[in-house]
Amino acid sequence: MNPLWPSQYPRPEQLIVHLSDTHFTAGRAPMFGQVDSDEVLAQGLRQLVGAGLSPSAIVITGDVADTGAGDAYTRVRAAIEPVVAELGAELVWVMGNHDIRGRFRAGLLDEDATDEPYDRVIDLDGLRLIVLDSTVPGFHYGALSDEQLAWLASVLSTPAPRGTLLALHHPPIPSPQVFDELIELRDQAGLEKVVAGTDVRGILAGHLHYSTHSTFAGVPVSVASATCYTNDPLLSQNGLRAQAGGQAFDIVHVYADRMLHTTIPVGDWPTVYEVTAAQAARIAALPDEQQQALARRYVTVGGLSGVPEL
Repeated sequence: MNPLWPSQYPRPEQLIVHLSDTHFTAGRAPMFGQVDSDEVLAQGLRQLVGAGLSPSAIVITGDVADTGAGDAYTRVRAAIEPVVAELGAELVWVMGNHDIRGRFRAGLLDEDATDEPYDRVIDLDGLRLIVLDSTVPGFHYGALSDEQLAWLASVLSTPAPRGTLLALHHPPIPSPQVFDELIELRDQAGLEKVVAGTDVRGILAGHLHYSTHSTFAGVPVSVASATCYTNDPLLSQNGLRAQAGGQAFDIVHVYADRMLHTTIPVGDWPTVYEVTAAQAARIAALPDEQQQALARRYVTVGGLSGVPEL
């Protein structure tokens, strides 16, 4: 799509949707007696479809099921796969610490229910997406084995045409939340040595249940919030509070020289003002002075419905 106005930046080359921590429960029991994880995800997916986007992939960075129940994987797959098909996107699953490897493979991938780590390489039109299984069965902290790191180093030894994006559940960044040091990705120095200086352009993760961003080995890290319950990041070191609200997912615009990560809250709110694509196209054809005047109007008055020529 061509831009309406000249810009310092080109249009993005690709779009990726980043979801995390769906935590579907056994028998659709409300989480903590309050949160319907199925419905919150369904609402987010309705928003995504309604936006008219064309993503290359939808990536879910782990904790797909809350306790690894088989019916949870069946339901989340039934919710997401039709949307993926409608949008023409690639569906990418990532293991989380709440998932069970055998049921994850059987329920989501139609594979044999083995307990091997789920590591994959997916080509997205030249952008290489590497899925890493950072889970340690029976524990909530994360780790990558020497074998996994050697495999990753071998894959990264050959650059991809559009670079590489890593996706794993445990983010390799600090978290000031109380208790998070107990569930973090351990021994991160080994991963840092493998990633540093390669064509890795970004790292997608989940696990924390709130949106946050940092860097690792000189690479931007983006953590998507959860679509089930979320953790209140304002409490930080002073406590931990899970809340039945604030759910979100991310969209990633891929440019030739950078990636742009945007957090999308799940929910519906009243419209304050709106500019349609048709109105924007007509504004773009006007002289600069008129464009600026109309821009002031929709910011201060709200909308453009009172402008006859639009």
